Amino acid sequence: MSQKPELPSGYLGAQPSFDKLGLSCLSHIDSSFSSDTNQVEIKFKCKNPVKVTNQLICCRTEKEFNEYVFSQSLHGTVSFIVHMPESGFYKLQIFAVDAKDDTKSLPNVYNYLIECKKALNPVFPFPKQYAQWKDGCYLHEPLVLHADGKLTNIQWKVIVPNAKAVAVVADGDWQHFEKKGNHWEANFSLDHLRGKKAKITLNACLGDDDTKFSTLLEYHI
Repeated sequence: MSQKPELPSGYLGAQPSFDKLGLSCLSHIDSSFSSDTNQVEIKFKCKNPVKVTNQLICCRTEKEFNEYVFSQSLHGTVSFIVHMPESGFYKLQIFAVDAKDDTKSLPNVYNYLIECKKALNPVFPFPKQYAQWKDGCYLHEPLVLHADGKLTNIQWKVIVPNAKAVAVVADGDWQHFEKKGNHWEANFSLDHLRGKKAKITLNACLGDDDTKFSTLLEYHI
């Protein structure tokens, strides 16, 4: 059993910039908590759009597992889906800045200590997020793609504000989405790429040039 780490005074919980940005805890009020599973979703309420990033650190090894956290914002709520690869204690450090701020350095706004009691669910990296994956972009599915999982009839459902078109490029092959209400949806298989370490990107046309697509997310299978 991992021992609870000693942390500096004032490390846990809200930092000075948290209140300044109009953020508040929505799901996990306690900054130190235990989870019976290795999958948790932490939500903040935000008064104004923010840019966020994070660090997930295993306390036992000090190794970072940032690829196992996926953040997104919708309707004034910022969510962090956290998958922990093994049991034990983890530090989740959250950084944020106003969405209109161009600074490259995001201040630390909140820190959690999470005790994962059991890591029974296998974990796989979330897709890499690019700069155009902004406030209001929301991925319903698929949250992960991997060579050991189901790759036939993959259902895609995503919100991309102001997009004129959305498409996945899978190893050079384009799959265009259909708009249904506020969502862009598609269904196709990638089984032929299983085990080929193929790059799968989610892209959107966001400007006046209908031929120019920006990469939003990147998977590998």
